[in-house]
Amino acid sequence: MPKPMKRSTRTLFALTAAAAFGGFAATAVNEVLENRAEAATAAPAPAPAPLPPPLATAASLPASVDGQAMPSLAPMLQRVMPAVVSVHTRQRVAVRNPFFDDPFFRRLFPQVPQERINESLGSGVIIDAQRGYVLTNHHVIEGADDVAVTLADGRTLKAEFLGSDADTDVALIRIPAENLAGLPLGDSGRLQVGDYVVAIGNPFGLSQTVTSGIVSAVGRSGIRGLGFQNFIQTDASINPGNSGGALVNLRGELVGINTASLNPRGSAAGNIGLGLAIPSNLARDVVHQLVTTGEVRRGTLGLDAQPLDARLARGLGLAENQLGALVTRVHAGSGADAAGLKPGDVVVEAGGQRITDALALHNFEGLQPVGAKVPLRVLRDGKTVDLSATLKEQPRSVDGATVDPRLAGARLAELPEAQRQARGRGVLVEEVAANSRAAQSGLRRGDVIVAGSAGTFDDLASFRAGLATPPQQLVLRIVRGNVQGTLVMQ
Repeated sequence: MPKPMKRSTRTLFALTAAAAFGGFAATAVNEVLENRAEAATAAPAPAPAPLPPPLATAASLPASVDGQAMPSLAPMLQRVMPAVVSVHTRQRVAVRNPFFDDPFFRRLFPQVPQERINESLGSGVIIDAQRGYVLTNHHVIEGADDVAVTLADGRTLKAEFLGSDADTDVALIRIPAENLAGLPLGDSGRLQVGDYVVAIGNPFGLSQTVTSGIVSAVGRSGIRGLGFQNFIQTDASINPGNSGGALVNLRGELVGINTASLNPRGSAAGNIGLGLAIPSNLARDVVHQLVTTGEVRRGTLGLDAQPLDARLARGLGLAENQLGALVTRVHAGSGADAAGLKPGDVVVEAGGQRITDALALHNFEGLQPVGAKVPLRVLRDGKTVDLSATLKEQPRSVDGATVDPRLAGARLAELPEAQRQARGRGVLVEEVAANSRAAQSGLRRGDVIVAGSAGTFDDLASFRAGLATPPQQLVLRIVRGNVQGTLVMQ
C-alpha cells in the first residue's frame, strides 16, 4: 500500500505551485492534494499494475506524429510580429480651478500645476514599410498632443498624424525609420465563420502578446456606440491595449484591426470571447482616402427611413413580422430619386446584404464610397422590385445661413456616428459665432437639434429639406447635455 504524502511534502508542492500560478492556483492544487490524500487513507489501494519501461522524452511532445510535423504558429508569427507596434500617446489637459482665475492666487501659488498629462497605450500595425505608414484606431490617438511608436526591436520614434476617421475608428500615422517590417492588408472578404485567426497587440501595457481563436461572425453590426459597423467577431482574446493591433489569418495576412471587446461587466471581469475587429477591406478604403485626399467622403442614397413595425406592415399589406427600412422621404436629385425609390417602399436588401431596419440601411450607406452603384431590393404594393442606385455625396457640414437666415452664425454638421446611435437622429451645432443672430437666439456650440418647425428629421440633408420652404416662425427643439429645451429663432 502506497504511503500517504507527508504534510511537509504537500506544503512544498503547494508553495511551488503558488510561485508558478499565484495564490489561487496554489490553493486549488493544495485542495486537490488533500482530497487525494484523504481518499488514499480511507480505502486501501489496489495492487499496483506493472509499470512500463521509463521513456526518456515523457515530459515533451513528439516532434512529429506518423511522419507529419506537429503544427505550430511560430514560423508565421516570426514574420508577422515585427510589424506590430506599441502606440503611446500624451495629452495635455488644462486643470480647471476657479481660484486661479484671480491673478492674486496665481501669484501666491505659482507651483500648483495648471495642466495635467494624460497618457494612454494602444497598438498599431505597419502596413507600408517604405513609407512608414502605421494603421491604428482613431480612439487610440484621439486628442493626443504627442504620439510615439515603439517597434518590436525596441526603437521608439515620434509619429506624424496623417488622418483619421472617427466613424469607422481608423487612423493613419507615419514614422520616419528604416529597416521596418510591414504587413500588407489582406482580403477580409474571404473570411468565413470558423476560420482560425490570431490577435497580436500590447494588452495592459505588456509587450507583444499573441492570442488565437476562430472567426465567430462576420458583418457584425447593431452594437451601440461604435460608429459604422461591419465587424469581424472573434473569440481570440482582445483586451485593453490591444486596440489597433493586428488580426491575422494562418497565412500571416492582415485581415482585421482589433478595436473592441464586448463585456457588459467591464474589463475587470476578464475576456469572455467577444472581440471585434475592423475588416481589412474597410480599413484599406479609409487609408486610400486619407492618403489621397486627407479626409473620408461617404456616399448616401438621399432618403429618410424608419423602422417597420407590425402596424405599418399591416397597413402596407405585408406580414406583421416583415423586416426592412420603410422609406418616408426621398430627397429631390438624390441617388434614391434617380433610382425610382418612393415613400412607402420597404428596403429589404442593399448590395446583397439583408436590411432589417432603418439603422441597418444607414450603416450600410455609411460604409460605401461616393459613386458606388448599389443594387436594391424593395417591397412595393406587396411585390418585390429590384432597383439600382448610385450613391452621391452630401455635405457633412453647412453654414446655417444657407438653411435659414435665422440660423446665421451657426455651423451645422452631421452627428458623429457614435453619438447618432445614442440619440437616434439630429443635427450637431458645430460652431456659433459670438454676437451672431443664432447666438442671440440662444443657440450654443454642442447643441443637438432634434426637431424643428417642419417636424422631426434624420440628418442634415433632411433638416435642410424640411426648411426648403422657410416657416413663418422657426422653432427648434434642442438637446443640451441631458436637458431638452425649445428655442424660438429670431
